[in-house]
Amino acid sequence: MRLLALDLGSKRIGTAVSDDLELTAQPLSVLNRHGGARDLQAIGRLVREQQAGEVVIGLPLNMDGSEGAAAAQARRFAERLGAALGIPVRLWDERLTTWEAEGVLKEARVKPIKRRAVVDKLAAALILRSYLDARRTGDSDQTLPKTSEQRDDVAAQAGPASEGGPAPPERGGVRGGESGNEPPPSGKDAR
Repeated sequence: MRLLALDLGSKRIGTAVSDDLELTAQPLSVLNRHGGARDLQAIGRLVREQQAGEVVIGLPLNMDGSEGAAAAQARRFAERLGAALGIPVRLWDERLTTWEAEGVLKEARVKPIKRRAVVDKLAAALILRSYLDARRTGDSDQTLPKTSEQRDDVAAQAGPASEGGPAPPERGGVRGGESGNEPPPSGKDAR
């Protein structure tokens, strides 16, 4: 089954798709946001074209794992998309994916003007790769808390953060310290 991943931004939606064996994640396209039903229709077309049986949406958690306004918007969008498509829609931690995608493109010496055109779909591919890797190792069954009480319970179980805050999520490619760049100061990458 193929999976479609989305990196939601306020102006653009990056998309990526897996292969049928769910081994690879390939950047697909960048959709300009038009809002509401038009965004849902555009994603529905991609799902049909790519014959995707599941959608993974990046959940922009803050660096401490808490949810802000962007995460709440992603949750609402995921609910509307799931109802419109009738297929599973999953939320997946996307912390630092846009920052990581920018680092990969800088390392590849892609000019800034060209980076803007591809960074969102590369971020979607990083989200999808992380999700696929977790599925292969059995870690994708983690459920992201849905209510504020559940989120508070998760935060309490995690205990106090180490000095300097939590480490960035483990992902392949460029991470803090590897490129000499520092991660962005907020939990959601600026677009």
